[in-house]
Amino acid sequence: MQEKGCMGEISYLSPTRRQPPTVRLRRLAAELRRLREEAGLSQAEVNEKTDINLATLHRIETAKTKPQLRTLNALLDAYGVTGSRRTDLVKLQKEAKQRGWLHGFEADLPGQYSAYIGLEAEAQRAINYESLFVPGLLQTEDYARAVIRGVQPTATDDEVEARVTARLRRQALLEGDTPLRLWAILDQAALCRTVGGKTIMRDQLAHLARQAQRPHITVQIIPFSAGAHPGMPGSFIVLKFGTDDPDVIHIDSMAGGLFLEKEADIRRYNHICEHLRAVALSPNDSTALITSLREDR
Repeated sequence: MQEKGCMGEISYLSPTRRQPPTVRLRRLAAELRRLREEAGLSQAEVNEKTDINLATLHRIETAKTKPQLRTLNALLDAYGVTGSRRTDLVKLQKEAKQRGWLHGFEADLPGQYSAYIGLEAEAQRAINYESLFVPGLLQTEDYARAVIRGVQPTATDDEVEARVTARLRRQALLEGDTPLRLWAILDQAALCRTVGGKTIMRDQLAHLARQAQRPHITVQIIPFSAGAHPGMPGSFIVLKFGTDDPDVIHIDSMAGGLFLEKEADIRRYNHICEHLRAVALSPNDSTALITSLREDR
């Protein structure tokens, strides 16, 4: 495959079997697409500025192919990207084929690209198991603020508010004509821990019960009576995309967000999800438990 670039002919070798995109390649594709939109350019206009053909540009922006460095630099020139932002994207291009990624999220989320938020926005479905918190997509603003202050005691007020804003913006994925389909599984401990005081917790439980009634959201609670279960080692999220793309597992930790992409890991975590759904209460019984816990506060 030949592409006429701004620096001459650029060749790509098409593999006989396309490898699924890595987290890094997905992130690079999403960032390049976002930069083009921020620059107010259509793909046709980018083609005119760089001579990168439309088919190649489409494949780059959908993570179907990794751009060569010359192509990436041409795109970044067209979008006016400089400094550390450009350096980060060039590094991402060099590492695009590597699987598995430990990424520490900075406090100033609105001003920086978040790998997880970008992937979540592209997912069609998500399975979120939480042992200690209500899932971020189902948190009220007051609960989110109390959680962030508790988990990040050294964060400034501005940093806390930036994180709260990012969390609330993520919740827009649950709205619209084609919302993210969310299956949330919570240990009962997440509902019994009083975060931010009784009033905030009562409001959070009421919000969770309302959200659980929406057709694209399923909420299941694992009661204390279930005893030990496979989710006890920690929380995780399984992001599911189209039929051509494999799942991505995200595990949050004190060191940052760990992405798992190996087939064995994906199989293992989907198997864990099956076990958790089996030991959890039914959606109706889960809503009844949430309501009961709210009334007891």
